[in-house]
Amino acid sequence: MRTIAILIFPGVQSLDVSGPMDVFAEANRFLSPADHYRLLVIGTERGAIRCSNGLQITAHQHYSEAEQSYDLVLVAGGPDLARQQADGAVSAWLRQSAARSARVGSVCNGAFLLARAGLLAGKTVTTHWNDGAALAAMFPDTVVQADRIFLRDGTLYSSAGVTAGIDLSLYLLFEDFGPELSLNVAKRLVVYMQRRGGQSQFSPYLTPYAEELSIVGQVQQYVLAHLQADLTVDALAQQVAMSPRNFARVFVREARVTPADFIESARIDAARALLESGNAPLKTVAFDCGFRNRDHMRAVFMKRLGITALQYRANFASFASVQA
Repeated sequence: MRTIAILIFPGVQSLDVSGPMDVFAEANRFLSPADHYRLLVIGTERGAIRCSNGLQITAHQHYSEAEQSYDLVLVAGGPDLARQQADGAVSAWLRQSAARSARVGSVCNGAFLLARAGLLAGKTVTTHWNDGAALAAMFPDTVVQADRIFLRDGTLYSSAGVTAGIDLSLYLLFEDFGPELSLNVAKRLVVYMQRRGGQSQFSPYLTPYAEELSIVGQVQQYVLAHLQADLTVDALAQQVAMSPRNFARVFVREARVTPADFIESARIDAARALLESGNAPLKTVAFDCGFRNRDHMRAVFMKRLGITALQYRANFASFASVQA
């Protein structure tokens, strides 16, 4: 019997806990009793632990009593976890548990607890897109790939925000028992067995903005109003009466992206809005947003988001546009 230990703490995101637990619990419906997963919730405090949404969870064990080896130690995340101070005793327990267990992993920004325990040094991980930069800055010896849904580095597993814990758990089922079990559980939970693309498709629009009256801000506003135009560096430089070379240098310094990258992001943002809210043909969306054609838009979506424009619409179109 494989034991999955999930560490929780005050302010934990409940879905980081219940999502993986439901995956493994559903898997037990298809497995012989000898192959069942045993699910163990371990708390950093005794008694009921309040989740970020107000739900209270009572752990099976306090971490100080959890001294066995596990098939997987999985650390959940929480909205405020990145800003919390390290707990030396919890970090020590994580190091000891990781040393005696087969696998260790994190859901969402639970990666911060692993990092504070020294378990991410020299490792490549992912976390919630909103916490990737902070994790990389606080722990420079860790390689953070913030656009991955989940990631494996040896016996270390990490996943993106919240529902990505389900994706990771389905992958662990695949590793343990093969694709049939993973697919059956995905069907039971009515989720994708393997989501395409990275976290960029779920994060806020990619376009960075600047002060409206600044040179960069003026150019950005012009771009957003003229997505169908031929937006060359020369043309943009003329809008602010600057030489192309000086304009490009100032834009990169202040916007931290090249003009071409900004334009491409702006066109993706506009296309995303149209794909989510309407049912116009893809070639119309491509034209309205300044792409050369539908194939060009498809290529840019694949490069930036890891999915095609058609797949993006299927994933994010509003009920109104789907039913129209």
